Amino acid sequence: MKAMATLAMAMVMAPTSGVAPAQPVPSTDPVPADVQVLSGTLPGGGRWHAMVSGHWNGTLLVWGRGYEPQAALPDPAPAGLRDTLLARGYALLASDYASGGWSLAQAVPAQRAAIAAFAAQHGAPRRTIAWGASMGSLVTIALAEQTRGGPDRIDGAMALCPSIGGAVGMMNMALDGAFAFRTLQAPGDGIVLTGVADDAANSMRVRDAVKAAMATPQGRARLALAGVLGGMPGWTAPDQPEPRADDADAQAANIAATFAMAVFPPRHDQETRAGGAFSWNTQVSYPRQLALSGRRAFVAKLYAQAGLNLDADLARLDAAPRIPAKPAAVAYMMQHYTPDARPRVPVVSLQAEGDGITSPSLQQAYVDAARPAMVKGLWYRGAGHCRFPPEALLGALSTLEARLDRARWVVPKGPFVAHRPAPMLRPCLRGKPCR
Repeated sequence: MKAMATLAMAMVMAPTSGVAPAQPVPSTDPVPADVQVLSGTLPGGGRWHAMVSGHWNGTLLVWGRGYEPQAALPDPAPAGLRDTLLARGYALLASDYASGGWSLAQAVPAQRAAIAAFAAQHGAPRRTIAWGASMGSLVTIALAEQTRGGPDRIDGAMALCPSIGGAVGMMNMALDGAFAFRTLQAPGDGIVLTGVADDAANSMRVRDAVKAAMATPQGRARLALAGVLGGMPGWTAPDQPEPRADDADAQAANIAATFAMAVFPPRHDQETRAGGAFSWNTQVSYPRQLALSGRRAFVAKLYAQAGLNLDADLARLDAAPRIPAKPAAVAYMMQHYTPDARPRVPVVSLQAEGDGITSPSLQQAYVDAARPAMVKGLWYRGAGHCRFPPEALLGALSTLEARLDRARWVVPKGPFVAHRPAPMLRPCLRGKPCR
């Protein structure tokens, strides 16, 4: 029970140094006496680590961590849930991806190799479930979309606080918000949109500009517009109730709280791996994007309070010089990783209504594009990035296992709610045109 009570603290709010990061705190608890610990080195130089319950139920859970600048010792489950899962008979496994940063190119084969290594050392599991948080959800979805028979196959997948709308669409939407903020609010503040050489310094400039924006009605209005174009919800603070629908000022304050992390995520590592800028806003109509968001009334209310002309600002955005992408860099990020929404195994995705780092629209976009028989989206009524209570995570796992057992979705009673977020404004899936 202690482990379950501490899970919400274990899956902490994202630090500022990663792309949609979500890192569970590594467990420092002693390993239960009946648990077998396995580890090894992968062919690519990565490390894997596993724990097997003394009364293994035959299911292997393969954890995918979120963004981390440097490769760390692999922890096979979030600390607050590790012992609970072991007590229920699961075996737990993770790799260190053999790399830090936006390491999708290394992470996916490393996870596969770790599954095969586990099977070779301990025996093949009856069932293998991949699960992961934030960037780790993209690793998990890649496994679900690419798995085949063999010792590294998986049978199901669970994505948490997921960026499963894909790398290209996610970062294009962030670019739109960043472009709007710099153009309208901070054109002379030295904020860089692509080709960022120093993410930390750029983030500090953004934070200073956000603070200045929140000091005036005009700045708050323009910040809100940028947040909406960037896919941010109007509720992001985990320690506050959801703002009322008519409380535009409170929603703007919630957007401001995580704006720098959500709309200006670090790009240097990604662009270095991709070989250049992979986000673009050429041919984007910002009046159309705002209309598609369904949130024009919210923005218009703040603009009216500030005495600003919303249509004039949208025209300024449409007239501003645009940012192109390098085709080869886009191709790299499509491969590492932009989903096709055609998973080969059942997928459960769990997201909070008020995630201010990974836009809730990313989950909805994937669910809408996939076959309902293969994907189930679950919503938790709360805010913050990857701050789920244990009952939500265990309920999502039970939902997936029930689907694997019965070949149909059966959602158990739990902390799940009906919800539909604002749409993803820059959808982009492999094999389909990107907006």
